Amino acid sequence: MNIFKQFIKSLYSPKDIAQYRFQGIGKTILYVFFLTFLSIIPSLIYFSTALINGMDAIQNSVKTELPSFIIENGELQADLDAPKIINKEDFTILFDPTGTVGHKEVSNSNNTIALLKNEALIIAGGQTQSFSYSMVQDFTLTNDDLETLLASVESSLPIITPLIAVVIYIVAAGMKFIEISFLALIGLLIQKLMEVNMQYRHTWRVAAYSVTLPTVFFTIMDSLRTLVPNGAIINWFVALIILLLVIKEIPRLEKK
Repeated sequence: MNIFKQFIKSLYSPKDIAQYRFQGIGKTILYVFFLTFLSIIPSLIYFSTALINGMDAIQNSVKTELPSFIIENGELQADLDAPKIINKEDFTILFDPTGTVGHKEVSNSNNTIALLKNEALIIAGGQTQSFSYSMVQDFTLTNDDLETLLASVESSLPIITPLIAVVIYIVAAGMKFIEISFLALIGLLIQKLMEVNMQYRHTWRVAAYSVTLPTVFFTIMDSLRTLVPNGAIINWFVALIILLLVIKEIPRLEKK
């Protein structure tokens, strides 16, 4: 059965998922990469669109609306007593040399570029990219330097955007493998309680297919830009229910 048929079957058939426990691990890993790619498509589209559309607005704002500043010794310095927020049509620029706003507060924003006291953040399409000023030794930046940098970034967007997409994909794939591995450990406990003959390699395979339905659901929600309350809990609950139904389809051990 090819990967696309497995994908369709995994949306509704625990019985078919149970049969996948004997297939090669390579095919299961390929399926996880496929599922991960599918799940990040909405985020990649929104991220790249927001980045491209917002670049002109950002450049104009840096030239006309930001106060004089310098980033030196790992800190943003400017003559301001409070954070400055610049709202554009599709983008927000947050400038805070005071240290009032932290990473956590900004990460909940949408389509925002934040120059904070110790780091810069780009939030677009539900993805957050951060850059600590102290990462580069002897790093300094002024208004003029930032204008030049933004012009260079804009001309390099056809190269930068795919590179960021690859990083997002790698991180998302790593998170998906961790999720499946943890779910497979829970599957080991379930199969012991249900007296089913499965080893970890079997539970890992079926766990990889059990996350299909919640992954597709949240991908659709992301494409509609709809926030699901308690999304992580719902994701784990649905995956566990499907895994339980899958294990129920596997024959029990015969008692002597």
